[in-house]
Amino acid sequence: MEEEDALELLQRYRRDRRILLDFILSGSLIKKVIMPPGAITLDDVDLDQVSVDFVLGCAKKGGMLELSEAIRDFHDHTDLPQMNNGGSADEFFLVTNPQSSGSPPRRAPPPITVLTPPPVPVTAPPPAFAPSPIVSAASRSESFNSTQERELTVDDIEDFEDDDDIEEINSHQVSRRRLNDASDLVVKLPSFTTGITDDDLRETAYEVLLACAGAAGGLIVPSKEKRKDKKSRLMKKLGRSKNDNVVNQSQRAPGLVGLLETMRVQMEISEAMDIRTRQGLLNALTGKVGKRMDTLLIPLELLCCISRTEFSDKKSYIRWQKRQLNMLEEGLINHPVVGFGESGRRVNELSILLAKIEESESLPSSTGELQRTECLRSLREIAIPLAERPARGDLTGEVCHWADGYHLNVRLYEKLLLSVFDVLDEGKLTEEVEEILELLKSTWRVLGITETMHYTCYAWVLFRQYVITSEQGMLQHAIDQLKKIPLKEQRGPQERLHLKSLLSKVEVEGGSQSFSFLPSFLLPIQKWADKQLGDYHLHFAECPVMMENVVSVAMLARRLLLEEPEMAMQSVSVTDRDQIELYIFSSIKNSFARILQVVDKSEIHEHPLALLAEETKKLLKRDSSIFMPILSKRHPQATIVSASLLHKLYGNKLKPFSDGAEHLTEDVASVFPAADSLEQYIISLITSTCEEETAAVYCRKLMPYQIESISGTLVLRWINSQLGRILSWVERAIQQERWDPISPQQRHASSIVEVYRIVEETVDQFFALQVPMRSTELNALFRGIDNAFQVYANHVTDKLGSKEDLVPPEPVLTRYRKEAGIKAFVKKEILDPRMSEERRSSEINILTTAALCVQLNTLHYAISQLNKLEDSILERWTRKKPHENFLKKLVEEKSKSFTKNDSFDGSRKDINAAIDRMCEFTGTKIIFWDLREPFIDNLYKPSVSKSRLESLIEPLDVELSKLCDVIVEPLRDRVVTGLLQASLDGLLRVLLNGGPFRVFFPSDAKQLEEDLEILKEFFISGGDGLPRGVVENQVARARHVVKLHGYETRELIDDLRSGSSQDMLGTRGKLGADTETLLRILCHRSDSEASHFLKKQYKIPKSSS
Repeated sequence: MEEEDALELLQRYRRDRRILLDFILSGSLIKKVIMPPGAITLDDVDLDQVSVDFVLGCAKKGGMLELSEAIRDFHDHTDLPQMNNGGSADEFFLVTNPQSSGSPPRRAPPPITVLTPPPVPVTAPPPAFAPSPIVSAASRSESFNSTQERELTVDDIEDFEDDDDIEEINSHQVSRRRLNDASDLVVKLPSFTTGITDDDLRETAYEVLLACAGAAGGLIVPSKEKRKDKKSRLMKKLGRSKNDNVVNQSQRAPGLVGLLETMRVQMEISEAMDIRTRQGLLNALTGKVGKRMDTLLIPLELLCCISRTEFSDKKSYIRWQKRQLNMLEEGLINHPVVGFGESGRRVNELSILLAKIEESESLPSSTGELQRTECLRSLREIAIPLAERPARGDLTGEVCHWADGYHLNVRLYEKLLLSVFDVLDEGKLTEEVEEILELLKSTWRVLGITETMHYTCYAWVLFRQYVITSEQGMLQHAIDQLKKIPLKEQRGPQERLHLKSLLSKVEVEGGSQSFSFLPSFLLPIQKWADKQLGDYHLHFAECPVMMENVVSVAMLARRLLLEEPEMAMQSVSVTDRDQIELYIFSSIKNSFARILQVVDKSEIHEHPLALLAEETKKLLKRDSSIFMPILSKRHPQATIVSASLLHKLYGNKLKPFSDGAEHLTEDVASVFPAADSLEQYIISLITSTCEEETAAVYCRKLMPYQIESISGTLVLRWINSQLGRILSWVERAIQQERWDPISPQQRHASSIVEVYRIVEETVDQFFALQVPMRSTELNALFRGIDNAFQVYANHVTDKLGSKEDLVPPEPVLTRYRKEAGIKAFVKKEILDPRMSEERRSSEINILTTAALCVQLNTLHYAISQLNKLEDSILERWTRKKPHENFLKKLVEEKSKSFTKNDSFDGSRKDINAAIDRMCEFTGTKIIFWDLREPFIDNLYKPSVSKSRLESLIEPLDVELSKLCDVIVEPLRDRVVTGLLQASLDGLLRVLLNGGPFRVFFPSDAKQLEEDLEILKEFFISGGDGLPRGVVENQVARARHVVKLHGYETRELIDDLRSGSSQDMLGTRGKLGADTETLLRILCHRSDSEASHFLKKQYKIPKSSS
């Protein structure tokens, strides 16, 4: 590769050297140029043999230049190393061959300053030299404004321009584009054993073109006098911009003559060689009546018709002759299209003759000329019959007139096709491209080119030019030519047979391999495109638009190659979609490997797998947005293929880490979210590419990372440990609680605040975990918090005594009279097993009314803040858990398991039950414990009129005030309702089970009704207390008992008998009361009839005195 680049660069240097020498010698820098013997104009001189140092020295001295001396000086210094005249520190040797590259410059280039040039007079006569590509504005200003003539020096070379072109050249700056390496794009053709160079092929191709043009009558030899005064067209082009035409149509001669002149310039052929070749071809036809010029064996005829005297020096002639002999050797011996009948003999004869012709130049002139003439005659006798043998009769109907193998022909045709490019801008076609291509058709018969071969060669030339210049226009032209290549069934039978016969054997690794015509040219194109597309992330990162055209090239070449038998067998099972997948696999793997290298070298303090996930996601985003739209045109599932492959590649790197994760470490918290984000993006990308059912199929093919499952297990472990910590804090807070309000405004205990603090810290830590989670982990958190508050509520209620402990034992049921009591048969009075009065007093007195209210406030605070906590958790979970379209249904289904209504259902029920129990306990404590003496013991004793309920309103109001001072407003009605219920229970206790010292008369019913109304209005409190409807509902039962007290004894006995006749205690009679209630009212009735009835019917004893 490096050798080919060096050779191409060397040839470019040689061409530039010739151009610059032609410019110096054509101008007025040198007073007079004396031509060497045999040369008339500079076109007859081989400028490669002229010493640049000698020419520049003459220009500095201002003297005459003898080109023969310059040529002699060049040969004298050929074998010596080039060095300057400075010190040893500045001495250097050339890397290139001095014979090819010439002498190095011995001075620094003059500075280029940017100044505005003055206007140039239109009438100024143009100088006789061509414009320079680089113009020094300062020097021009001095030259054109100075009225005094001065002697010009070599330093003024860049100052000389045509006056007519000054403004044009000043406005344009010619810049060479940077060329790329195209060494990978080499056709599958054998190399030349004779060492033919690209310049040899170019010059021979031009000779073939002239012969074909001569057959059309367009071959005219211009006069040398006219050529002498004419400037080189190539020199004129150096002053134009890249956007200008190569040759102005108005300046070009019309017709074929002008087009051939354009071709000469395009192919960089000297005028001397052009004249020699034209004259030689014309001389070859002399005496050959009816012979077409394009049927000549061109190298042989030129050897016979061009003599040594037509060259300026012997070395040039020898090099020209060597080229012609090499062409004959390659065509007739090494790669003939028609082989020899006698094996070996003719080959040896031809080889000997060619060697003798070359040897004749080293002999004395007379002897050498005689040997050369005889050898040429013998060569003609052998070569002409071979050239006139039928070979392509199936195509042209003529004899083989150019006896060489097809690979040499197509190499020559390639050089002709290269003339379509602008010599100053390799990335553009010349304006005359259509005319040139039409002219090149005239060479098809000579070179054996068919339409398929032309389109194939032209496509390869254009594609190679694209590779060199990166010009997208060239690529589009190449695609157009590839599309024009006919498929196998579109070709004629003769062309198919001809293409089948075109085989070349190429040395490859492991031996040699034969290639037919199309694979020879299309395989390099396909392999280059495959290589680029195999890493499209790298090669098309800056220009993804070009990738689509390269894909088109690859697919077109692939389609054509699959028609070739040897290629079809190799790719029998690979479809276009498979090929696209191969591109994706290769490029994704290469890009992923580069990402791994970047991550390994990264200095960011983050886990490599987390960085890898982020970079992989960026790669996938760029791939899906830039490259996949291109590949999806030929593979609809290209995006899925790309995403699935990246999912697998990252999964392979992630698996060892995820398998070893046992705790929620910093690495886990860093890697798992990044990996889950990548997987979710991949899934969303797949689902957005196709329908939901199809996407589900592709998603099931993925090997899931199971991040949620693994991290869920780790989170559950963490939650369990945290919940144990919460429960220990609940126990500790309850044990240290004294049930004092925090402040007048915050009337709850500090323990619940502490519990909420630790719970909220746990919730914050839960949502601070960046690892992916499922609803399972959230449910576990809810259940743990719910259990903590249940434990708290149970601890509060566990310290309460039983309500029965507050109520005094019921007295023995007796009838009114001072007699010894006996047990009633309907109910056994059992001794009260409850705790003694002293023990009850010590434990119950600890829980004061204020403490009970603080407990109630605390429970209310717990349940009210529970709603806020629940809302906060659900809101944060919604923000944390994304809802992609494909997973939305699944997430919604999971969300149903932790809706707001049942997240803390257990703690809500337990706290509400605890509040209800404490409200009931508080009311019972006030009535049956705090107000026991005035209420339970002394009310209506000994009679209703002597101890009315009105006397209890004031102590009851005091207790109610205590409640309302501490209890929070939302609980006030519930606590007061509990007090109301306890008051009514106490009243019923007095009315129905007041003991032997309470008696009632029917006349007391009115006073009892009044007392009940007083109690009712006390709790209604004029609308400031409990709602009237609530109070009425509570008072209804007591009102019924009071009403029963108003009935006469006979009515009560009759109703009791009617109920007892059914032998069912508890059955209600006509008065709407159960038998037990009627029985107790009769026991407290001061009436002999009632006493007699109870004694006779129920055996109830009289009350003791």
